[in-house]
Amino acid sequence: MILLPAIDLYEKKVVRLTRGDYAQMTVYNDDPVAQAKLFQDAGAQWLHTVDLEGAKDGSTPNYSVIEAICKDTNLKVEIGGGIRSLDTIARYLDAGVERVILGTKAVTDPAFLEESLDKFGSHIAVGVDIKDGKIAIKGWLETAQDSVEDFFTKLCKLGVSTVICTDVSKDGMLAGTNVDLYRQLSQKFSLDLIASGGVSSQEDLARLKALGLYGAILGKALYTGALDLKTALKEMEG
Repeated sequence: MILLPAIDLYEKKVVRLTRGDYAQMTVYNDDPVAQAKLFQDAGAQWLHTVDLEGAKDGSTPNYSVIEAICKDTNLKVEIGGGIRSLDTIARYLDAGVERVILGTKAVTDPAFLEESLDKFGSHIAVGVDIKDGKIAIKGWLETAQDSVEDFFTKLCKLGVSTVICTDVSKDGMLAGTNVDLYRQLSQKFSLDLIASGGVSSQEDLARLKALGLYGAILGKALYTGALDLKTALKEMEG
């Protein structure tokens, strides 16, 4: 199971939200590139990034930060947050990003998702954020019509290979991850599933690995010291 330390970006700083609430934001580092290098030094090979401003309005105000991380580290970077055009996808990939995550747009515009997959293949991942049993969109401010199961079925039919699944209620709470949710999804669907939200201990990681998940994203637990990245990588990827 691969581990992806997370950098959430707001005004070119490393921040974390609690349960997706922009009013509950903590700044952890003013220098995202330096933070990425710390993760790389600990042994990480992947980096999960989110442009929180982009998630709300579809812009790319933190593009230069992502570009700098790709240039100054050897990390495989995935980026999500407000990516709603083929041009934006191409721009990120040209900057050296490995995987672009489509969230809201993948839910609301299936034709765009299909076109993105046709053009960029496995460089496209889909972010499915689940809030109170429904799919949350637009920076977790609204919910979609499709049920979780119906949407995952559609993704499989379209040929999506990687899905980042976040339980919003767990995100930033350091209260454990939703193992039951990931068990159900991994049993029903043949996808590279990445768990996100609430991973806060080695026990959480061990339980996710036992499910055979492809990966897990580590966020607030790294910044508070609840998890040590070097130790986690050694145990999960070794």
